[in-house]
Amino acid sequence: MLKPLYDNVVLKRKEVEKKTASGIILTDTSKNTPSIGEIVAVGNGKLVEDKLVPLTVKVGDTVVYKEYATTTVKYENEEYLILCESDILAIIE
Repeated sequence: MLKPLYDNVVLKRKEVEKKTASGIILTDTSKNTPSIGEIVAVGNGKLVEDKLVPLTVKVGDTVVYKEYATTTVKYENEEYLILCESDILAIIE
């Protein structure tokens, strides 16, 4: 498994429903893919004034992230996204 460093996190993009509430099936060209993913690994934390500050997010959290802030990595035939915790906009509860 990938182990991120510092304040980086590894997440897996979540597949979203491609059907409207009324039952209309949407194609990939009709809408943008939302930037929602599930965190699968987190780094140790961020160094602030020589102190290690732990991350706010944890493994298993579903988050909304900045669309163009990710690095895509293929590992063991799976696609993962790596980004800084500061590029995460919200945790979905």
